[in-house]
Amino acid sequence: MATRQIELAKERRYVSGLYARLDLLRERTQHRLDEVLAQGGSGGTHQNRSERDTFAGMYAERLGRLWAVENGLCFGRLDNADRTSLYIGRIGLADDEQRRLLIDWRAPVAQPFYGATPAASMGVTRRRHLQTRGREVIGIDDDLLDLDTLTEEDTATLNGEAALLASIGARRTGRMRDIVATIQSEQDRIIRSGLDGVLVVQGGPGTGKTVVALHRAAYLLYTHRDRLARRGVLILGPNPTFLRYIEQVLPSLGETDVLLSTVAELYPGITATVAERPEVAGLKGDGRMAQVVARAVRERQRMPRGPVEIRLDRYALKLDGRLLEAARNRAARSRRPHNEARAIFVRHLLNALARQAARELGRGAIDDDELADLREELRTERPVKAALNRLWPYVTPQQLLIGLFTSRERLAHAASGLTGAERELLLREPPRTGEGWWAASDVPLLDEAAELLGDIDPAVLRAGAWIAEEEQAAARAAALDERRHQLQYAREVLELTGLSEIMDAERFAARHLGDEVYLTTAERAAADRTWAFGHIIVDEAQELSPMDWRMVMRRCPSRSMTIVGDLAQTGSFAGARSWARTLDPYVAGRWREERLSVNYRTPAGLMEAAAAVLTLVGPGLAAPTSVRETGARPWAASPVESLPEVVRAEVVEGGRLAVIVPKTHVAEMGRVVTGAVAGAVAGPGAAALDAPVAVLTVAEAKGLEFDTVVVVEPELILRESPRGASDLYVAMTRATRRLGLVHTRPLPEVLTGLEGHRIT
Repeated sequence: MATRQIELAKERRYVSGLYARLDLLRERTQHRLDEVLAQGGSGGTHQNRSERDTFAGMYAERLGRLWAVENGLCFGRLDNADRTSLYIGRIGLADDEQRRLLIDWRAPVAQPFYGATPAASMGVTRRRHLQTRGREVIGIDDDLLDLDTLTEEDTATLNGEAALLASIGARRTGRMRDIVATIQSEQDRIIRSGLDGVLVVQGGPGTGKTVVALHRAAYLLYTHRDRLARRGVLILGPNPTFLRYIEQVLPSLGETDVLLSTVAELYPGITATVAERPEVAGLKGDGRMAQVVARAVRERQRMPRGPVEIRLDRYALKLDGRLLEAARNRAARSRRPHNEARAIFVRHLLNALARQAARELGRGAIDDDELADLREELRTERPVKAALNRLWPYVTPQQLLIGLFTSRERLAHAASGLTGAERELLLREPPRTGEGWWAASDVPLLDEAAELLGDIDPAVLRAGAWIAEEEQAAARAAALDERRHQLQYAREVLELTGLSEIMDAERFAARHLGDEVYLTTAERAAADRTWAFGHIIVDEAQELSPMDWRMVMRRCPSRSMTIVGDLAQTGSFAGARSWARTLDPYVAGRWREERLSVNYRTPAGLMEAAAAVLTLVGPGLAAPTSVRETGARPWAASPVESLPEVVRAEVVEGGRLAVIVPKTHVAEMGRVVTGAVAGAVAGPGAAALDAPVAVLTVAEAKGLEFDTVVVVEPELILRESPRGASDLYVAMTRATRRLGLVHTRPLPEVLTGLEGHRIT
């Protein structure tokens, strides 16, 4: 014990010195930033201002990174066979003589901290895990990997997997603790896998899929910064509560240019607030909806059967069916999106109308200049504009879907491949002012429509009228020329100042075109629907529908992706049943699968009951193997009216308890629990993460973990949907300590025989 206290005191002194170094670096960086900002203003040459802005951005970014690693700065130490030691942490630190004080966990030299085993020690004799609270080291655990070097003192501190089990056994705090120090060898191998292609990480509950995903993001940004810095990394989670749960993990590792989002948040300007029935969401996620959207766009280009007559003050013009079809075919052959192809359609018809007008005016044959003048004159005529807008209107994605889902006639044409019952599921009332209209399942449909429709010039939308396509094209060309000029100038300035390796020319140019605010990669990506990410990580990927995948794949043309999930936990109607069926349409032959099979979260006694439910999900499915045996067994209590008493008895100070309820009972159970337990909350969000007791549906609890879980009416959860067995399996694998079932209905047969709850 005395030896252990001496070691603990030594580690405290060392870590205290690391924080002193961190404080000094922050002070120096802040001082340099203040000096640069003090030189601000509009004075000096363009080159001087450019240098000031560049250095200000660089120092501000570094300062942010230095503050982001405050918690758990150092978490481990490696003692090597050559008697050297390396401290491992979230960033690298060195003293003024450039002696290494702390090694970044992603550096190759740090790999033995995760990969070394007694069978393959990688030159490491001891691996030490440091447990910290704030800036203080509160505990140490050692893994001794080379038995030949053991002393009696070493033997006294041998703990094997103690650090891992202590981390898993600790009470939940409401945020995922960064357990980078307990990443095991199989996880480390996946984290450091190559960047190219699609990596699927299949693993059951509690196997560390999310830990792998987050640390892989940080590792890839560290190792492939030249490829990923400009394009960034997108991490998709199943719900906003989950994203709040993990939001501090990557910043604590020193990475900030990562966009965390749900699928429903991927379309800028759209907020999906409407909750819809699972069968409706499932239908909208069906791959057949891509054809429905495509047909809806083509319906907006359908030409009338008879001629179109346009009456002007002095004469009347006519567009016959042959001419209309020729114009449409020419626009279609351009392979441009609907809104961009409109210019070709309109120009063809205006040329024809101008020649008709010339004949009506008795001009006979006219040259190109006269034709252009007459065409422009016709363009401004209100009857001509009205006719052209009816024949080939500008359409936004929102207009397209609202028009489709509120019209039986349009649905009948566009959704002819669906059954009548399915079309009825899609039919909706028009939007009302002040009320939300969009659901999460609409977002990939909007994205699909945006791809097929293309952009509308912002000036057109602002003016509320359709201006000349030639004018739009000329304006875009002028803007493009100006952009190229600015980029070339930016490159020349950066080369001249020697800053080309530090500052990106595009970002540099953007910061000097007007008064634009500097945005991070993540902020720019969030505002741009067409942004192409360097890498995408999808957590709980089994929940994505075929339409979701079409949208996600558009955002990663390089197909560099990490997909983590568990097919046995699929709860969505349109979710994945097979990784091959999901991915082969996009990356056949370019995806690989890794499996995680060890459950670090759920004690063996609780996992045994969950494994029984897994047999209902599908034959042959195997539950992950739990590494912990705490002696805890799941219990059952009846009737449901006993829930308040049960919850009060299960609440533990400092711990977190989830009451997982059927969707149909969420409002009722929320009132019951919040009325009976002080501090309890009902529903998802930040409050649910911080509260001692939270009432959630299965979907809201997905991806989260709690000390204790109480599942209400498991039979009803099982019967609520065709994926009810998966939902119940998810609900029963959220607990790290205790699991109970409260019911009035009979328990599912696979769960009978559980011991009764004892009120303590």
